[in-house]
Amino acid sequence: MILFAIVILLAVGGGLLGLLLKLLKRPIKWVFKLLLHALFGYIYLFVFNFVGAWLGISLEVTWLSAIVTGVFGIPGVAVLLILKYLL
Repeated sequence: MILFAIVILLAVGGGLLGLLLKLLKRPIKWVFKLLLHALFGYIYLFVFNFVGAWLGISLEVTWLSAIVTGVFGIPGVAVLLILKYLL
């Protein structure tokens, strides 16, 4: 009787775990995609700051600026520059 209850509990627990993983699959994919964009944003900001040093412009490299740059690209950098120098 106890073995039967353990088998039933394991089956229900495994089913719930599978359902939870299926529900979280899409948000986890979005998080990894956002982190990948942030990584490319960091690289782009470092290159921009290296080239911008000759022109006298630079941007702070933070998570927010990296995400904005990674997601929006050059228009995102333009918005960050406008916000930095006009505000």
